[in-house]
Amino acid sequence: MPAKPMVIKNGRIIDPLLGLDQKADLLIEGGFIASVERAGSIETSDRDQINCDGLWVLPGLIDLHVHLRDPGQEYKEDISSGLLAAAAGGFTAVLAMPNTSPPVDQASLVESILSRAKNVKGARLYQSAAMTRGREGRELSEYDDLKSAGAKAVTDDGSWVADAAVMRRILDYAFVCGLLPLTHAEEPTLALGSLIHEGSISTRLGLSGQPAEVEEIAVFRDLALVRLTKKPLHICHVSSALSLELIRRAKAEGLPVTCETAPHYLHLTDRHLAGENPHNLGVGGYDTNLKMKPPLRTQNDLLALREALIDGTIDAIATDHAPHSVLEKDMEFGDAAFGVIGLETSFSLIFELIKTAGLTPARLVELMSTNPSKILSVPGGTLKPGTPADLTIVDPNREYIFKAEQGKSKSRNTPFDGRRLTGQVIKTIVDGEIRFSIS
Repeated sequence: MPAKPMVIKNGRIIDPLLGLDQKADLLIEGGFIASVERAGSIETSDRDQINCDGLWVLPGLIDLHVHLRDPGQEYKEDISSGLLAAAAGGFTAVLAMPNTSPPVDQASLVESILSRAKNVKGARLYQSAAMTRGREGRELSEYDDLKSAGAKAVTDDGSWVADAAVMRRILDYAFVCGLLPLTHAEEPTLALGSLIHEGSISTRLGLSGQPAEVEEIAVFRDLALVRLTKKPLHICHVSSALSLELIRRAKAEGLPVTCETAPHYLHLTDRHLAGENPHNLGVGGYDTNLKMKPPLRTQNDLLALREALIDGTIDAIATDHAPHSVLEKDMEFGDAAFGVIGLETSFSLIFELIKTAGLTPARLVELMSTNPSKILSVPGGTLKPGTPADLTIVDPNREYIFKAEQGKSKSRNTPFDGRRLTGQVIKTIVDGEIRFSIS
């Protein structure tokens, strides 16, 4: 049954696709956006209404990279908890990765996941499937069947497809089948056994280091294959300044490549692992919540990433939400699992860059909504009349302390626990229905 008509009143509507950044009203009918009008001009009688005076009204946020651990590791996260956490973070849609147990490389698994997600009143779920059978990097999965089952993308996330001939076929067949290929850029032989970024910090801490070339070699190879095939590719969780330069050059050539980075690479560096705290983030040395892939890199890389947000080299922010229980994180650094959660802190961390890095509100919306919608070829990314009523309403002035134990995710592995943040998600609306509200 469609939700009751609703009027979003007096909000600052920011939609770069429509060229809007102004106070206005928005009418929702039948789960779709019916109209956007000047403030005070939409009749409110017999309609639910939300007064958004002083608030931002944005196209619903879309996350291109989350791990829901379902099937196989539901004690860390499951479809329900993950989609509720996404809605609490302002996300109206997420793309789930297939490196589960077993990997999502069969149509039946895609169908099962999507069927169960329909019963969850959180964010909308899109599912990716494994590029290769078992994520082993050798034999392609059945792309036609996966597409028919509802998959939106293919990726062996967590592993790089090292065989160039296989990766070439992936680009060709994914394009023919209408699936977006996502690459996890990590050359495996050079990365073997590494725990953190290779440099002075890894030497000081006595932890095995991963040079940035691990990512850069993989990015270079994958871009060469894009040049050869002329087929699209999306590069996940970019962390290196040189990787960005390679991508920037590829885009200048007109190659069909897009990329993402994650909020933690825009706020943290390897210095935090040594207990140094250049941004006063409340994290300390050897914290396993700072262990992730790719690893936190240098201050130079962080600044390059922030610059790339502004100049358009980076297309999207994606959380790489990677939940782990205390069983995988509360142990010696070398034995702990890689990954951090991020769905419920992502918006505020990127919002902070408006003040500290010259990011504009419109660019934030592009990175977190408009561009992800375009990249994945799914509805959303705009408040244009006739589109699904997916909205994120935020209070740009509201300060709060994030407490992981109060979050919707089953896991608590975040370096931002206890961090004071600004810019809080107030409501998340999916298909005209309120899926999250703090009031």
